[in-house]
Amino acid sequence: MSIENLSKEELLDLVRSAIKEAVESNPLSDEEIKWVRMAIENEAKRAEFHKAIIDKTLGSLAWSALCGLGYFIFDFIQKHWK
Repeated sequence: MSIENLSKEELLDLVRSAIKEAVESNPLSDEEIKWVRMAIENEAKRAEFHKAIIDKTLGSLAWSALCGLGYFIFDFIQKHWK
């Protein structure tokens, strides 16, 4: 049986059965499952932390731009309206 002659559905069934056999022959222990869940949680926390840093940085840049613009307007008014 060659792979070229298989339909998409037959190929999916073949992949599913191969994955099922691999999982059944090498199941994760409870400790490994716990470790995988902790790793997923840590990755989610890390992503959330990175998003918070980006949000705070962009907010600070916006405030800096606003303050700088306000300073230039104030300076312009002081110099030209005496």
